[in-house]
Amino acid sequence: MLDFAVQHSQRETEAAVNPASLQKPGRLTSIDLVRGVVMILMAIDHVRVYSGIPAGGQTFGLFFTRWITNFVAPAFVFLAGTSAYLYGRRRERRSDLAKFLLIRGLWLIFLELTFLRLCWTFNFDFAHYLLAGVIWMIGWSMIVLSACVYLPPSITGCIGLAIMLLHNLSDVFRIPLEAMFGADGPNWLLKIVYFGGEVKLGAAGPPLIILYVIVPWVGVMMAGYAFGTVIQLPIERRRRVSLYLGALCVVLFAVLRTVDKYGDPRAWHKIPTVISFLNTTKYPASLDFLLMTLGPMFLLLSFAESWRGRVARIVETFGRVPMFYYLLHIPLIHAAACVVCKVREGHVDPWLFANHPLAAGHAPPGYRWSLGLLYFVYAVCVILLYFPCRWYAAKRTAGPKWLSYL
Repeated sequence: MLDFAVQHSQRETEAAVNPASLQKPGRLTSIDLVRGVVMILMAIDHVRVYSGIPAGGQTFGLFFTRWITNFVAPAFVFLAGTSAYLYGRRRERRSDLAKFLLIRGLWLIFLELTFLRLCWTFNFDFAHYLLAGVIWMIGWSMIVLSACVYLPPSITGCIGLAIMLLHNLSDVFRIPLEAMFGADGPNWLLKIVYFGGEVKLGAAGPPLIILYVIVPWVGVMMAGYAFGTVIQLPIERRRRVSLYLGALCVVLFAVLRTVDKYGDPRAWHKIPTVISFLNTTKYPASLDFLLMTLGPMFLLLSFAESWRGRVARIVETFGRVPMFYYLLHIPLIHAAACVVCKVREGHVDPWLFANHPLAAGHAPPGYRWSLGLLYFVYAVCVILLYFPCRWYAAKRTAGPKWLSYL
C-alpha cells in the first residue's frame, strides 16, 4: 500500500523511454490509477465490519460485497514491491533502498499494533487484543525485501514466484497439524510465517491474532519488485506485457479451479455454482486466490495506461497517497458507524467499541444494516476522503523528506 515517493524515479524512467507518455510531471499514473481503484474498493469491506453483515454468504449480494474486496491486498502488496524497485532506481547505493525498506517496515508494524488497533476498536483494551493485519504483513514483507534488494531483480522475482506457486504443496500432503507439531500446534514463529492464529506475547502478555501471515505475501511483494523492470519498458511494450500476464493468470486460475487438485483444492464441484468456484482461500492466500486477483490487476494496469478524464484524476488522487488514505479511512468509517447507530437507535451501541474486526463477537439483535445502507455509508466516506487526500497529495509532493514514510 504503499507509495514510496517515487515521483522522481518515475519521471526519469518515463522521460527516458517515452517522454510523451506522461500525463503529469513526476508520476506514472497507471500505477496510481490501479492503486486508487483498489483503495476505493477496500473501504467496502471495512464499512461491512461495522455493519453487522457477515463476511460473505450464499446470496449474490453478500458474496459479491466481500468478494470484490479480495482484489485489494494482492494489488497493494504487488505494487508496493514495484514502487520499491522504482524508488531504488534513483538511489546510488542499494543500501539506501535497504535502509528505507527496513525503517518503513518497522514503522508500519508499529502503526498496526498501536494507532490502527485503536482506530479499529475505539478502546484501549490492549491487554486482551492485538491484531496483525495487512499493514503488519506489508511491514514484515518490506523488511524481508530490504535484504533481497542486493540480489538481481530477476532472482528476487524467481524466489517470489516460487513462494507463490509452491506454498500450497502443504495441501497436497494434507498432514494434520497435530501430527506435524503435536497437540500444541505450530509454534509462534510458524504461526507468524504461515499458519496464522493466536500468539501469546509472553506469559502475561496480550494475545496477538495473526490474520495476515508472511507467506505467501512476501512472495507477492518480491514478484512486484521484479515487475519494476517491466515498468521501465516503453508504454506499448509494458501494456502488452501486463495484458499477457493478466490473461495468463486468469487462464491458469480457471484451469486449476476446474481440475481442483492443486492451488486450493476445495472440491467446489460438489456444489457447482459460480459462488463456490470463486470462493477461494485468503488466509493464508492460496495460489488460486492470487491468480484470481492478480490477473485482473494486470489487465487493469494495461487498460489504465490510456485512462484519461476527470474520473481518472479523482481515482489517481487516492492512489497517490495510499498510506495516508489507509490511516484516515478506518477511523472515519468507524466514526460514521457510530453516527449511523445514533441516528437509527438513539444511542451508540457498546458493540461498536468492541475488539473489531476479529474479536468483537456478533452484532446485537436488530443492529444489522441493509446492503443499501452499507453502500450508502461507503459512498459518503469515500467522497469525504477525497478532499483530505487531494490536500495531502499536493502537500506531500513538495513536502519534507520524512513524509515519504507516510
